[in-house]
Amino acid sequence: MRLRIVYDNDAEEGFRKGWGFSCLVGEELLFDTGADLSSLLYNMCRFGVELERISKILLSHEHGDHIGGIRILERLGRTEVFVPRSFSSCFKEWVRSHPNAEHVEIAAKQEICQGIFTTGKLGSGLKEQSLIVQTENGLTLITGCAHPGLEDILRSTSEFGKVCGVVGSFHGFDRLDVLKRMHLILSCHFTTHKKAILSLYPESSVKCSVGCVVEI
Repeated sequence: MRLRIVYDNDAEEGFRKGWGFSCLVGEELLFDTGADLSSLLYNMCRFGVELERISKILLSHEHGDHIGGIRILERLGRTEVFVPRSFSSCFKEWVRSHPNAEHVEIAAKQEICQGIFTTGKLGSGLKEQSLIVQTENGLTLITGCAHPGLEDILRSTSEFGKVCGVVGSFHGFDRLDVLKRMHLILSCHFTTHKKAILSLYPESSVKCSVGCVVEI
């Protein structure tokens, strides 16, 4: 399955960078929406993304650098929007106000489409959900910021099988040895030790930036 980075702090030539994160999983699932709609749409256009094919948006947590481009919903067809139950009432009402949107409130682990699962809302403070994608090579975990802690998120996915890839922001994460068994490491956005991860694991790490494409 192809994964494209459409919003990140860094960008390849011809794309726009911004403080935040968003990636397109396959053709139909948008994970987070970055901080602003303009840059998100610009980057999608550069990729040649067909907006009419997007049918699902999953939002990790309610921070502006991950939900700032949510007005992309107004340009899509029928779309399921998966948000943690902890999101504010006003945000959930805004989603429900769109006739093309089906608001799906997430509390626990569940399958959102074939082979793709949400971890459910995790964390003792700020609640956040992550994405689990089943592939032929094992599981790939996609995080927004990993505020609950990357290790805790990885533990929560153990019932699904072996995690072989991690993508996203690993906020505050410093147990880099945990990553040694990964076949793919794509550390993005707010990751504290990006350079160290790339240096420690040059064979499995890919430098994250808008314009990056990986097969998971």
